[in-house]
Amino acid sequence: MIKIGILGDIGSGKSYVAKKFGFPVFNADNEVRKIYNKDKKCFTKLSKAIPKYILSFPINKKEIAKSILSNQKNLKKIINIVHPLVKLKMNKYISKNKKKKLIIFDIPLLLENKIEKKANILVFVEAKKEEIIKNLKKRKNYNSQILKKFKKIQFSVSYKKKVSHYIIKNEFTKKSVIIGVNKILKKINK
Repeated sequence: MIKIGILGDIGSGKSYVAKKFGFPVFNADNEVRKIYNKDKKCFTKLSKAIPKYILSFPINKKEIAKSILSNQKNLKKIINIVHPLVKLKMNKYISKNKKKKLIIFDIPLLLENKIEKKANILVFVEAKKEEIIKNLKKRKNYNSQILKKFKKIQFSVSYKKKVSHYIIKNEFTKKSVIIGVNKILKKINK
């Protein structure tokens, strides 16, 4: 099984690119959403770690955002509680899909959490900064302050690009992404 990790800046279109490969995608953001909605143990741990903010179950993303905005250390506390749960889900996902030829990892902190070791191939999604900002502003939960806090804990875009095996230029058109994905799939299938 070939495992592809998708890298790129926040808002560069990583999830969109991941889906266009046409293989099973492990999407960490979706898994975190499920954890916030269904995992009472996680709620208990978070409510003990940041009691002023985590007040109700299911966990409200606005509460998470307020805690991060109030103190950068809260983001690290959240990551330390939530990411081991995401890793467990990822390992189950790998086992469940072990007969697939290829699986895709859409994990925002892939390198930072040393999960890239699980991937054979790293693909960087490159997009113009102004296009990224335009894309981010379309999101219903867009918050530039939260974005800055997340960027502080991430490796630089230039580093992510440097360690990648392939680069897909995302011009935020289906055609640009499909061309990049097809080139990579051809090289993998050789």
